Amino acid sequence: MKIALDPYMLRTTPLLELPALVADLGYEYIELSPREDFTPFFLHPRANDETVRAFKRALDAAGVKIASHLPLYRWSGPDEDERQAAVRYWKRAIQLTVDLGCQVMNSEFNGRPEKAANSEAMFWKSLEELLPVLEHEGVELRLEPHPDDFVEDGKVAVDMIRGINSPLVSFLYCAPHTFHMGGTTAERMVEIMKYAGDLLTHVHLADSFDHTASSGLRYIVNPPGSTARVHQHLDIGQGEVQWSQLFTTLQRLDFGAKDSSIMTSCVFAWEDRARDSSSFMRETIDKYVSNW
Repeated sequence: MKIALDPYMLRTTPLLELPALVADLGYEYIELSPREDFTPFFLHPRANDETVRAFKRALDAAGVKIASHLPLYRWSGPDEDERQAAVRYWKRAIQLTVDLGCQVMNSEFNGRPEKAANSEAMFWKSLEELLPVLEHEGVELRLEPHPDDFVEDGKVAVDMIRGINSPLVSFLYCAPHTFHMGGTTAERMVEIMKYAGDLLTHVHLADSFDHTASSGLRYIVNPPGSTARVHQHLDIGQGEVQWSQLFTTLQRLDFGAKDSSIMTSCVFAWEDRARDSSSFMRETIDKYVSNW
């Protein structure tokens, strides 16, 4: 199992300085999330071949590797022009992943929940083009349900992945999205992970509050009836995710013994203390893992 850092809070660090900083924070692996100088949100990648070569030299010098590459594109529409552009961006991102010596990508379903059927049709249309590219390159894809995507429920996401029917596509459980995945109890969290079984290959670790608590009045969003989704990416222990049950379930699924498994620290809430937060997360993850 690999323990990686999503360095989004450190995204203003120059790309070639990032590996050494990540190593100083105690990590051997990076989950390379969107940044303006490499793969920006929803836009074509910016990196050229020389950027990749220089970044690889910096990674080697720091003793750090890319565990996974996380691009975010509008590949599930519902706008056809945006979907076609997203497929082009995906193809370049796949090439960059391979050039970095990485064989794992992870992303979200995207699309719009209010246009779920249309978004799903666009998703399959994009996948028809991209799955052969992933298979040709031998790149794995881990998908997560995300608040405000056309797939938000954890078990629905697992069923979608089963429907893809490819050994290269698997499920990512994102802990800070726990309260948006079809239930708010710890039992529901365990149920989703067990339902995924061997398809569970990737876990995102950050804490969050249950937005449904206090009769749904913990977060008051105006106007009434707003469909906004609210969640956080906090340090472990600052929210209400049931961490003992999460790690116990991972143990029972033998998650930590699999070479393909990735566990990523993805805290976004504390840019003012990004280094301390990242170090704290590594230490806390190690404590939980050591109890396995």
